[in-house]
Amino acid sequence: MADICTPFRLVGRSHVLFVLTPQPPITVWLGELDTWIQRSQGFFDGKPIVLDLSDVSLNKPEFIALIGDLKARNIPIIAVEGVDSELLDPELPPLMSSNRSSEVIEAAKAEPANALTVPQDVLPEPTSLVVDKPVRSGQSVVFANGDVTVLGSISSGAEVIAGGSIHIYGTLSGRAMAGVTGNAEARVICRKFNPELVCIDGTYSIIDDTTSHLVGLPVQAWLEQDQMHMRELA
Repeated sequence: MADICTPFRLVGRSHVLFVLTPQPPITVWLGELDTWIQRSQGFFDGKPIVLDLSDVSLNKPEFIALIGDLKARNIPIIAVEGVDSELLDPELPPLMSSNRSSEVIEAAKAEPANALTVPQDVLPEPTSLVVDKPVRSGQSVVFANGDVTVLGSISSGAEVIAGGSIHIYGTLSGRAMAGVTGNAEARVICRKFNPELVCIDGTYSIIDDTTSHLVGLPVQAWLEQDQMHMRELA
């Protein structure tokens, strides 16, 4: 009698990885990181973080100290890149080896052996997502493939993360992060502006003296020469 093998299914998924890129001097960079954390508490909670050290030169004690500094700030590092493998040991995060951008890791979905293979041009990946309900505090919507449209509001303590632009038909009170896969052309557009954080392609802005006059208004945000611009929608 032939043995019956239990099927083993491996499914690949796309995930957004957030990348921290320290800049010298490290002490100043850590101070700026503390400011970010104070202004957007809980931002790093539950997020996979990669540490890119390509812009700094650290010896092993400095590297270990930096990992400890981040751990003390409740920032879990799942992997590092841009560092000599000789600095690593089993007690430290592993080296990420990939020739792709570390912002997004993609894996092809595994299919059963008898599955019908459908050409990609027949069933393309969706490039937009519509959220037909409010995004409430503590919730996170992540869509790396393209634009996200929220028909309601994004509450304080909630976040929407998109590879493309973010359109909000209600109030933006939480965090909106657009263009996270390297799309500097992405925009954030909302009907009522009062965000905890707006970020486009790694450039972020918060409500301060230069943007407080926009609170409560319909606003769009975009990048121009790596600078965040915001203005009221006519």
